[in-house]
Amino acid sequence: MKDEISFNDFEKLDLRIATIKKVEEIPSADKLYKLVLDVGDLGERIVCAGIKQYYNIKDLKGKQVVYLANLAPRMLKGIQSSGMILAASTEGHEKVILLQPEKEIDDGSKVS
Repeated sequence: MKDEISFNDFEKLDLRIATIKKVEEIPSADKLYKLVLDVGDLGERIVCAGIKQYYNIKDLKGKQVVYLANLAPRMLKGIQSSGMILAASTEGHEKVILLQPEKEIDDGSKVS
C-alpha cells in the first residue's frame, strides 16, 4: 500500500468523464496509443496510454473513461500527453481494464 494521503490531497485531483474520440498508433511505441479525448467543457485533450496490448483501436473509440485532468503534461514519444486515463490492473499486469462509468453521462462530468 502507498503512503496515506489527506482528504485535502485527494481534493486536488480533478477527475472527469471523457469520451475517446480518436485513437492512433504511435509508430515508435510498443505499448502506447495516442488518444484524443472529449472532456466536455474542458475541450479536447491528448493522452498517451500504455494499453496497446490490452485493447484494439476499434474497441476504444466511443468508450467513456475516467480521466485525471490536472496531471502535469509530459512528453511521451514526442507527443505531449496531458493527463491520464485511469485503469485497474492485476499485480503482474496480466489483465488491465479501463475505469468507466456504469452508465453514459455528459463528458466533463466530475468524479467525486
